[in-house]
Amino acid sequence: MKTLFARLFIALLSVLSRSSYAQGSAGTGAKFEPRYLIDVPSAGIIPHNTFAIDIGLFQQGGLLTTASVGLFDRLVIGVSYGGSGVLGLDSPEWNNSPGYALRIRLVEESLGFPALALGFDSQGKEGYIDRLNRYAIKSMGFYVVGSKNYTAAGYLSFHGGINYSLERGDGDEDLNFFAGAEKTLGPIISLVGEYNLASNDNNHDSPGRGRGYLNLAVRASLGQGFTIGFCLKDILRNQQDRAVGERTMNLEYVQSL
Repeated sequence: MKTLFARLFIALLSVLSRSSYAQGSAGTGAKFEPRYLIDVPSAGIIPHNTFAIDIGLFQQGGLLTTASVGLFDRLVIGVSYGGSGVLGLDSPEWNNSPGYALRIRLVEESLGFPALALGFDSQGKEGYIDRLNRYAIKSMGFYVVGSKNYTAAGYLSFHGGINYSLERGDGDEDLNFFAGAEKTLGPIISLVGEYNLASNDNNHDSPGRGRGYLNLAVRASLGQGFTIGFCLKDILRNQQDRAVGERTMNLEYVQSL
């Protein structure tokens, strides 16, 4: 049964890869810039008069929905909301408040210099920990990120940044660093990896153990602005109560207004 499912999935992607529809944000045929690797941001933005809907599915029936819109040529704003137990039989535990995001492209990418973006994002990832007044994965807060693309049997991009989260209920107020890479595989597939140092998530009250968060994903453009991502998160088991490679899924829809 697993083999049959895998063959059907590959066949579906093969058909979609030949579609004449507008592509999503994965593969060499991508129409839109990826705005996130998995949890950490890139310097990517959506164009003026374009909107995006992102849906994240995570452990314990968790659901997070984000709506973003491109204002002017270099400014994106967004709002998000979700909670744990939204899917399944458990009673939903909604986040205490919506998350808000803003991103400004400061510098466009050139031959010798990366694209640079300045942003703010108050939305953390996964469940909310009430006793620590923070999400399981802290929000970025204020951040600066750079992204550079290269031609290498398709495209190879590198990303890196620094952030300061406003989630400080655990007493850890350090600056944090993150980095990642994306490699296209054909017109609709991208392999993605990221490492969040989590230097603001490693004191005695924090759930993190000082290993940082290593996440991997496969993303596929499905046509007409749709992109789907399958992720393995916290491979280093930075949080003790997690299985190795927590499985999550992301859905993205980007379209012009």
